Amino acid sequence: MVKEVKRIVVTGAAGQIGYAICPQIARGAALGPDQPVILHMLDIEPAKTALEGVKMELIDSAFPLLTDVIATTDPEVAFKDADYAILVGGFPRKAGMERKDVMSKNVAIYKGQASALERFSKKDVKVVVVANPANTNALILKEHAPSIPPENITCMTRLDHNRAMGQLSVRSGVHISKVKNTIIWGNHSSTQYPDVNHATIDGAPARDVIKDDAWLDGEFITTVQQRGAAIIKARGLSSALSAGSSACDHLRDWVLGTPDGTWVSMGVLSDGSYGAPKDIMYSFPCTCKDGKWSIVQGLTINDASAEKMKITGDELVEEKALAFECLQG
Repeated sequence: MVKEVKRIVVTGAAGQIGYAICPQIARGAALGPDQPVILHMLDIEPAKTALEGVKMELIDSAFPLLTDVIATTDPEVAFKDADYAILVGGFPRKAGMERKDVMSKNVAIYKGQASALERFSKKDVKVVVVANPANTNALILKEHAPSIPPENITCMTRLDHNRAMGQLSVRSGVHISKVKNTIIWGNHSSTQYPDVNHATIDGAPARDVIKDDAWLDGEFITTVQQRGAAIIKARGLSSALSAGSSACDHLRDWVLGTPDGTWVSMGVLSDGSYGAPKDIMYSFPCTCKDGKWSIVQGLTINDASAEKMKITGDELVEEKALAFECLQG
């Protein structure tokens, strides 16, 4: 039996990540290999021609699951009856810009997107924010879309999660499919804490397999934290392929569920678990079932981990204060 078609919005769709993610969605990477989709692509007016080019390529690719493609610069058209939204569009930090300037631009963008989501999308729309600062953009979205359940607004830290698993796979020589349960705590920024203390490699504790605590407590953490900058240095462009793939992973596991015995990292509204500040978007280990996420409870946190988790939480509290200052300005 053919499933009911789902509508999925990608903002910033003419950009690098948009170009990487749209074909992956059309192949079923985000919602499963048997889920037909209508892809709504939104971008700003100066990108209109490029957006039409992406639409042409999607049509030319003849994806069986792709029922229709809508390319638009009108938020009403883009968000109309959306079941899912992947928000990639945002204002990037440019040379010479202060942090507050970037925050101010993005606060305005996400306040507007919240309004469009609230007015035009389905009330149970599921949202993944990718654009940086992702955690705080998602928080602004939540604040200004009160009719959308707060648990339906998330931000992506799955890219960091996947980066951490990739590093463990390379270091151990064990295939990535056998690496499980890394954790990204906190912010999708260089203060994030990639935690291996509960991770396993082929069923054994990661520390026992790697046998190098100095690397795990040092270079491993900084490599994951700074991976985005390393890719920019290598390519001259920011992560797009891996960001698009990870956004699909985030949504697929949220919608279809996480495998038994495994968790994933998701930026979700904090309830204060593990001492994290409440009412910010904080990355936790989560399991998903029946379209709902739950924070994994009962994990043992050592003092070194707690200190790193506090640092990234404090940064998110600062970001929240700055964002609210921008809103009032």
